[in-house]
Amino acid sequence: MQPTLAYIENLARQAGAILRDGYNKEHQVNYKGVIDLVTETDHQSEAYLLGEVRRDFPGHHIFSEESGVIQGSNEYIWYIDPLDGTVNYAHHIPIFCVSIAYASGGRTSLGAVYDPLRDEMFIAERGRGAYLNGRRLQVSSATELQKSLLVTGFPYDAWNTPQDNFANFVKFGKLTQGVRRLGSAALDLCYVGAGRFDGFWELALKPWDVAAGGLVCEEAGALVTSVDGGPDYISPPQSVLAATPGIHAHMLEQLRNP
Repeated sequence: MQPTLAYIENLARQAGAILRDGYNKEHQVNYKGVIDLVTETDHQSEAYLLGEVRRDFPGHHIFSEESGVIQGSNEYIWYIDPLDGTVNYAHHIPIFCVSIAYASGGRTSLGAVYDPLRDEMFIAERGRGAYLNGRRLQVSSATELQKSLLVTGFPYDAWNTPQDNFANFVKFGKLTQGVRRLGSAALDLCYVGAGRFDGFWELALKPWDVAAGGLVCEEAGALVTSVDGGPDYISPPQSVLAATPGIHAHMLEQLRNP
């Protein structure tokens, strides 16, 4: 048995309700790294999601941000981020979401990204399009970097890694209408799919950050690759470049030529 898109959407809504209910409360913040936070709400959302998936689909393989890898069949893989945008959430900044994706046979087939404060549900099924609250999504028609608006993110260890992304940020800031940093890779990808941004790149991510949003992007007509142009943006070493077809090659050229 395999899940349906409706099943995954319901999971995202229920986990989103947990995030929404805890949003304006004081949080118990712990640190996985110097600036890598986790709150009690991350754990509550994840406990709900893992409980549902493990009950309904025992034996499936799960990648989840807080619990790591739960071993199962590699034919059926879940990518779960119970709270993408934890730093925003901990500081009461209203940009965060739940991200859930399911892959079978080595390809992501279902995805849902839910922003509970805006009640925006981004969903996609491979080969059947991407939707936001029932409206079909289509990427923008941008063809020039100079007229495009981009979004990116930075790694948690930006102070001591050569992949800090700052040089790219400056470069694209000078070549485009601007570069935003929202703090949620899953929403960044969905916003490209919705035509709100024209392109997104990031150099160091995790599979649960990009699996669902990447599928939404693809099904909305974006080209989604690694930053070196390869088709695999989920396996390590991980990076992602998602853009409307009109500017993907231009962004790729800039990323390849520092």
